[in-house]
Amino acid sequence: MDSSSNEVVQDFSPLVKIYKDGRVERLVGCEYVPPSFDPITNVNSKDMVISREDEDISARIYLPKLNDENQKLPLLVYFHGGGFCVGTPFDPAYHQFLNTVVSQGNVIGVSVHYRLAPEHPVPIAFEDSWTVLKWIASHCGGNGPDEWLNRHADFGNVFFSGDSAGGTIAHQMGIRVGTEGLPGFNLEGIALIHAFFWGVERIGSEAEKPEGVAFMENWWRFTCPTTTGSDDPLVNPAKDPNLGKLGCKRLLVCVAGNDLLKDRGWYLKELLEKSGWQGVVEVVEAKGEEHVFHLFKPNCENAVSLFNQIASFINHS
Repeated sequence: MDSSSNEVVQDFSPLVKIYKDGRVERLVGCEYVPPSFDPITNVNSKDMVISREDEDISARIYLPKLNDENQKLPLLVYFHGGGFCVGTPFDPAYHQFLNTVVSQGNVIGVSVHYRLAPEHPVPIAFEDSWTVLKWIASHCGGNGPDEWLNRHADFGNVFFSGDSAGGTIAHQMGIRVGTEGLPGFNLEGIALIHAFFWGVERIGSEAEKPEGVAFMENWWRFTCPTTTGSDDPLVNPAKDPNLGKLGCKRLLVCVAGNDLLKDRGWYLKELLEKSGWQGVVEVVEAKGEEHVFHLFKPNCENAVSLFNQIASFINHS
């Protein structure tokens, strides 16, 4: 074997390593758990292929225990994190998270599987996610390909959510709903969990964490080679001329106290309030916690609180 095949040319630990021969080694997010009935939460799940042209675009659909066979429920569309590079809805941590949120929120859930960088560089993740949303919206008249969505989804009461890079996607999908629309599809709210927003200008405590800042700068260019840089509107809401067109009425921004991205979450609230957006934004902070802590410590007090906040956000009248 050519020894160069083991030479690392880009090391983005703890996410991915890229080797000289082009091989991509994903260090996390590769575990798979099948869809199933979860006896703890009474949530059932199944997988659906969304794009017949590319089976990498798919979704896991979740249905909670029903009161009757025709019950309509709010719809939650979830976008997983992983830096656009790793992770799937089929990862055990995400599967457990969706079972919990779907049960506590009493919603029907769709967890989106988009294609990953670097093989499929950003903005492919955004385009794949929009493809899934159009597929979901095709059920609005009750004649879509999935019977759970046809029978049980209330398309007048739709929510998006996502963590880390998935939060970035959820935000951008909200902008796209506001600018392009989805017929028959009312986006009521978005819950962002430790969303990846960035920018050239340092804010808050970012200047005190040069290593983290350098990682973010390099990682964004790695996942999106065509980007204009850290002020790309895809990741910097301050540079997005469509920010005020965010297509929902309510926004919940969850941040973690020890997360490098914390200040960007608070800054988003400030930006939205100045943008002319007519909705209501709330920021909640989990003190002393790290980035996406709830996936690694789902039973800790702050994670339980986070799940309750999301469920309350969805069921807010």
